[in-house]
Amino acid sequence: MLKGKTALVTGASRGIGRAIALELAGRGMHVAVVYAGNEQAARQTQQEIEAMGAKAQCFACDVSDSAAAAALVKQVQETLGPVYALVNNAGITCDKLALQMRDADFDRVLDVNLKGAFYLIRQCYSGFIRQRGGRIVNISSVAALMGNAGQANYSAAKAGLIGLTKSVARELAGRGVTCNAVAPGMIETDMTRAMPEKAQSALLAQIPLGCAGTPRQVAALVGFLCADEAAYITGAVIPVDGGLCM
Repeated sequence: MLKGKTALVTGASRGIGRAIALELAGRGMHVAVVYAGNEQAARQTQQEIEAMGAKAQCFACDVSDSAAAAALVKQVQETLGPVYALVNNAGITCDKLALQMRDADFDRVLDVNLKGAFYLIRQCYSGFIRQRGGRIVNISSVAALMGNAGQANYSAAKAGLIGLTKSVARELAGRGVTCNAVAPGMIETDMTRAMPEKAQSALLAQIPLGCAGTPRQVAALVGFLCADEAAYITGAVIPVDGGLCM
């Protein structure tokens, strides 16, 4: 049962992260709504959760900062209780062809998308061991599975998340903690809506189901992976992509 347990969701102010926060709240969890800069959007997520009768609190954090990640987990534990479900959803893009990509472009994307997830897993690790249970879900991407032109940094970071997922899954399995990765494809978010229409059409043409997915569809899978019914699933990488990577 997830009711009364605490979930920490990064990048929860909008898009997939917001949908995940609402899904877990709907399952009775207290939710730490973690955001990087958009406080107004984070507050909106909090209000939506509270309107459902669940408990939520907003926390600002640059997950690429190790000290900030440590402070975040401590604040969440003091405010909402021990973290049972950690969802590493925070991510950024800085797209360029590899030839044109600066060191800073590559480093920043890896710092947020990969190292940020590692920092938070490390901070929650001891708590998971003490409570002999927990759930970690890392939001990867189909870009990790098939690559994407102009996204060498993003694809590398999301592929790194898969390796991190499998290693942590092996380390914590004996303590009843599962660690899985979800790999969304083309999902209807602000990021995809900002794509040129031609690029959207080209991508849709590659998807066997012929349409984009929704944040709620990704969130439903995350909710399942956090539930008792998924206790025998760990180290898995599950695409939500309409068959794109089939």
